[in-house]
Amino acid sequence: MKISPKQLFWIIAILDIGMTLLLTQTPAIAAAKQDAWICFAIAGAASVGLTFIAGKLSLLYPNQTFIEYCQTILGKWPGRIIVIPYFIQLIPTMGIILRESSDFIQMTLFRNTPLLVLILLMIYLMVYITYKGGIEGIARCSEFIGPVIFLVIIFTMVLSLSNIQWKQIFPIYADSGWRKIVEGSIAPVGFLGEANVIMMLLFFTKDPRKGVAITIGGIAMVSFIIMLNTLEVITVFGSGLASRLWYPYFEMVRYISALEFLQNVEIFLTVIWMLSVFIKLSTFLFVTSHGIGQLFHLKDWRKVIWFIALALIPLSTILYPNIDVSSVGYPKKFFIPYVVPINMIAIPMLLLVVGTIRKNRKEKRDSLVTSGS
Repeated sequence: MKISPKQLFWIIAILDIGMTLLLTQTPAIAAAKQDAWICFAIAGAASVGLTFIAGKLSLLYPNQTFIEYCQTILGKWPGRIIVIPYFIQLIPTMGIILRESSDFIQMTLFRNTPLLVLILLMIYLMVYITYKGGIEGIARCSEFIGPVIFLVIIFTMVLSLSNIQWKQIFPIYADSGWRKIVEGSIAPVGFLGEANVIMMLLFFTKDPRKGVAITIGGIAMVSFIIMLNTLEVITVFGSGLASRLWYPYFEMVRYISALEFLQNVEIFLTVIWMLSVFIKLSTFLFVTSHGIGQLFHLKDWRKVIWFIALALIPLSTILYPNIDVSSVGYPKKFFIPYVVPINMIAIPMLLLVVGTIRKNRKEKRDSLVTSGS
C-alpha cells in the first residue's frame, strides 16, 4: 500500500480542517476574546514544529512503520509499551468524533432520524473503505473530496464578508495578554498537530522526504485559513457572543443571505463536514487497526477493524452522554492535559533523541568496520 505525497497532503489537510474549525474556535475565543485569531497563528506555528519533529523521526527509519521503528529505537518491550498511549488516544477519540458529528448532522439535516442509525451508517462507510481499500482507498477519496471541502469553506467566507464589523477585533492584545493567547492556542495544537497520525502514515508514502515537506505546507495552509475564519467570526459576532456558541463558524454561515436568493448555505457546510469526518474516522481506523495488527503480529490486520467498529458503538452511544466532551470539554479535559504533552511532544522527542544517538553510533561502527577491512 503506497500513496503519493499529494494524497498525503489532502489526507492531513482534511484531518485538520473539519474538527479544528468546529471544536476549537469556542475555547480559543473564550480564552483570548477578540485575539483568538492570534491563537491559531501560534497554534499553526507550533503544529508545524511538531510535524517537523514527527517527520524527522520517521525519516530515521523510512522503511519501517511506526510500530517497527519504536522497537528498533527502544527495544522490543519498551518499544511496544510506548505505542499504547496512541491507541488509548485514537480509539476513544473516534467514539467522541462519531457522536459529536452524528449529533451535529441530526440537528442540521435529519431531525427525525434516530441517532443510532446515523452512527451505524458512518461506521459502515468507514469500515467499508478501510477494509476494501486500505490507506490507498482513503487517499483516493481524499484527493477528490479535499479540494471540494476547501472551496466550500472559502466560498462561505467570501459570502460572509458583508456581515463583518471591524471594530469587533479592537483593542488588540490589551484585553487578553500573552498568557490568555497562549492558553487559547493549546487546544488547536492538539487538532492541527496530528503528529501521531503523520508518524504512522509516512511509511505508506512513496517519497517520505517529500511527504514531510508537503505535509508541513498543508498544515501551514490550514492554519492560515482557520486564522482568517476565526477573525471573520469575531468580526461578525463579537467575542462575547462567539464564545457562547458551540459552533461559531456554522452560525456565521447561517447568516449568509445574498440578494435574498442564496440562502441556507449551511447545508453545504454540513455536507462537507460529513465528508471531513468520514475521512478523519477512516484514517484513524486504518492507522489503529494496522498498528494493533503489527503490534500483536497478526497475519491480517483487517480483522482488527471489526473489533474497533463494534467498540465504537457503545463508546459513541453509552459513554459519550456520561462525560463532558463538548466543543469546550473535549480539548480541555482530554487533549490539553494528556495528548499534547505526552503523545505529541514527549514521546516523539524521546524517540527522536534516542533514535538519532543510536543511528549515529551504528554509522560510526559501520564506518570503522569498513575502514578496518
